Amino acid sequence: MDTKTPRERYRAQVQEEIKQHAWTQIAAAGASALSLNAIAKQMGMSGPALYRYFANRDELISELVKDAYRSMADAVQEAAEAGADLVGLAHALRHWALADPQRYFLIYGTPVPGYHAPEATTQIAAEIMTVLLDAHTAAQPPATPPTPLDRHLAEHRTWAGEHPAPPSALRRALTFWTRLHGVLSLELAGHFTGMGFDPAELYTAEAEALAAG
Repeated sequence: MDTKTPRERYRAQVQEEIKQHAWTQIAAAGASALSLNAIAKQMGMSGPALYRYFANRDELISELVKDAYRSMADAVQEAAEAGADLVGLAHALRHWALADPQRYFLIYGTPVPGYHAPEATTQIAAEIMTVLLDAHTAAQPPATPPTPLDRHLAEHRTWAGEHPAPPSALRRALTFWTRLHGVLSLELAGHFTGMGFDPAELYTAEAEALAAG
């Protein structure tokens, strides 16, 4: 049941409209060109009126970043709950990114000059890593001697939060995440254009090799 007052519902509606205009700007010129005054003009509002909804550019960007992370975390979590294996999780990530590249690049592309994401965004991002750590812990590949990276990550596991994953799972999850983002970022940025192969095949092969350990 919606317990918001009419004023609160109206405010949320206007904020959502502002964010939609912001995404249009980002798609056209990138996040660094985001202008609240331009959005106000498009919406027939004064600049001061719009600033009642978002105090400044960084606050608006933070909301967009949180929305993007939330959407990606939900996509990965839904795949996990549906029984997806590691390759399935990899494809859930790619499908999410391909559906809206600008949303992907806002959180994994070139940093916006002068902007620093609040802690709340990293907390949402941690949910995604938790899914990957769960999957890699459950995979239980053949035991191998610990690598130098295993030992390093075991000593510096703040990024993994309180997850009880063993060192080898930490390494495999982090490697899985970084290498897939490498392929995906190149694809979305158009760096495979004209190279004569299907990026989906490369991504799938990389995901399968990583899943195999």
